[in-house]
Amino acid sequence: MAGAAMDPAASDPRTREAATTLPVYGQLPFVPERAAGCDIITSDGRRILDLYGGHAVASLGYGHQRLTDAISKQSARLIFQSNAVALEVRARAAEKLVAIAPRELSRVFFVNSGAEANENALRMACVVTHRKKVLAITQGFHGRTAAAGAVTWNSRKWYGFPEKPFDVDFIPRDDCAAAKAMIDNDIAAVIVEPVQGVAGAYDLSHEFLTELRDCTRRHGVLLIADEVQSGMGRCGQYFAVQAHEISPDILTSAKALGGGIPCGAVLCTEDIAPHFGPGDLGTTFGGGPVAAAAINAVIESIDADGLLKNVREREAQIREQCRIGPVQKIQGMGLLLGLVCDRPAVEVRNALLEHDILTGTSADPDVLRILAPLVLEARHVDYLAHALESMAPTVNQERPR
Repeated sequence: MAGAAMDPAASDPRTREAATTLPVYGQLPFVPERAAGCDIITSDGRRILDLYGGHAVASLGYGHQRLTDAISKQSARLIFQSNAVALEVRARAAEKLVAIAPRELSRVFFVNSGAEANENALRMACVVTHRKKVLAITQGFHGRTAAAGAVTWNSRKWYGFPEKPFDVDFIPRDDCAAAKAMIDNDIAAVIVEPVQGVAGAYDLSHEFLTELRDCTRRHGVLLIADEVQSGMGRCGQYFAVQAHEISPDILTSAKALGGGIPCGAVLCTEDIAPHFGPGDLGTTFGGGPVAAAAINAVIESIDADGLLKNVREREAQIREQCRIGPVQKIQGMGLLLGLVCDRPAVEVRNALLEHDILTGTSADPDVLRILAPLVLEARHVDYLAHALESMAPTVNQERPR
């Protein structure tokens, strides 16, 4: 009816999404309108400190000048061309990735997401080794596509496909004896997150990761490091395996790689590259010019802004100040941290949101995840510590685990 006031509920994006999209996501009770630095500004005027970064994606926070300029300029110059032509911006992105990667990783295949990166990494391992079995680690998460989901722990409840594309078994995490017993000449690959993100930012031990590298080399098995969540500076090195001085055969990257632009990458050794020629792998949007420009800007910003050092400093500050209130223990590495709580993590997440602080939960019901932008400042950690301190610990300080 002309002149009638619009029902506010009918214009709310939450109502409209609920009416038009599949109901597969639980959503938080606010609507972001814009963002700057580490802050989200909502449609009702709240300023929320974002310590979750859109599932670890917003590596440079929001509105970073170098990143937004690169995206804008590349969009105006050439918004897209496929891999059927060579692009200077793509060549530069590949060169920059190889330069920061663990030693021996000299080739790049660009894709669009972490799941796609892991999917192709697993395909490559089976092609190179001519073997049909893959080992993953208990509690690990690698994605929701066919192969990536097959190597994800406890995926049966949502996997959906009638069968897995290869045989899969799981090594108990941090069990060196089991790794030695299970890795043999029948295995194509072992895929591992150096820091298990979804599991609650659980950092695997140096001894275990070293055992995986030694055993895979001994049996001609490819070691795949899934650094979709832990990579691109999040752990205080460009990639978490570098803190352990380990070089895998294949490494996957996504999330923070483009700072908010969807992109992913598979990096591999020179020995693997000759097994693949025209048509063996492919993607329409992977390595597109805007994505490549974003990758270049992220790497340049991490270097120019000293963000690896900042990540290490903010980690030390969080460990020093934030084991307080409900937090009993802090695990993980860099700004991929798990705060082990004395109550369900969702309760702590909700209480922090009342203080205008956004954090994340995990597959471990007691672990709150911190996936803050790499530009996090000391004052932000001070504010988090103050909010945690206001939450009185439970009488029983240690929950059964």
